[in-house]
Amino acid sequence: MTGDAAPDEGAASPVATPPEPPVVRRSGARAASPWRERLSRWDVRYSPYVYISPFFLLFLVVGMFPLVYTAVVSVYDWSLIGGKGEFVGLQNYRDVLENPYFVKSAVNTVSIFVLSSGPQILIALALAGLLDNALRGATLWRMGVLLPFVVAPVAVGIIFGSLFGDRYGLINEALNWVGLPSVSWHTDRLASHLAIATMVNWRWTGYNALILLAAMQAVPRDLYDASAIDGASRFKQFTRITVPSIRPTVIFVVITSTIGGLQIFAEPRMFDSTLAQNGGSDRQFSTMTMLVYDFGWHLRDLGRASATAWLLFLLIIVIALLNYVLSRRFGALAHLTRRRR
Repeated sequence: MTGDAAPDEGAASPVATPPEPPVVRRSGARAASPWRERLSRWDVRYSPYVYISPFFLLFLVVGMFPLVYTAVVSVYDWSLIGGKGEFVGLQNYRDVLENPYFVKSAVNTVSIFVLSSGPQILIALALAGLLDNALRGATLWRMGVLLPFVVAPVAVGIIFGSLFGDRYGLINEALNWVGLPSVSWHTDRLASHLAIATMVNWRWTGYNALILLAAMQAVPRDLYDASAIDGASRFKQFTRITVPSIRPTVIFVVITSTIGGLQIFAEPRMFDSTLAQNGGSDRQFSTMTMLVYDFGWHLRDLGRASATAWLLFLLIIVIALLNYVLSRRFGALAHLTRRRR
């Protein structure tokens, strides 16, 4: 058979792409002006800083300004009644350092801080580890550990002042019941520090436990499943997975506990049963914040009160930095030990 074959009617023929419609510009449309482009770039670059600026503005008003103003007052002979006096330089700091109660108040502050913050963080870690398990009524238990935090410090001081009463306190009654002698909780220096540290631990342990619990819940559960397959116990999981994973949160809790522990005021003041309420008859549990209050309101000397406050501020910075360095060193040492194993 000769001739060209007829085209197959069922074969698909190529579809021609229709031409794009011409772009028609409106007579009134204009290109974006350089000013609008500049505003757009500024919006992308500076808007995040504007959104977070309320926090920094609030911090400047309620945080930085009082700090700077206190530093100014500390170098003047400033009376609560007479107002601003002459410039005295560092004389207020010398007077505070030579005061016989300053060293005792500083030692008491550090002692109460050590007796409270150390056990507080350890108990909070253990409590958070228990609350991280699948418990019945977990929400109720987590709310329960926060109840001591919402109790007013004055009420805590009154209640624990009665529990640690020298004559009719419940703690001494329990000691006598088991055959032990009574403890002079208000007159003995170390015993008073233990009593005040107990108040602080009771109030703040649950709060820190919830912060640590929030960090623990962010740890991937696959790590626990893999370690359980390898035969790791719950204690090893806690010490080798949980604690290293929440180390930044632990450091945060340590620093905040340091700041709060060194600024303790309400608990020792409410624990004091003397009329002056200066931290006992011999100031055996007086703290630096109580000394600030004594200078400012009893002696009406705002210059020395401000100098004491700044010395306390420097002490807080030193101990907070020391805690931070030690925490990082311990974390690095634990990481190196795990790698060697």
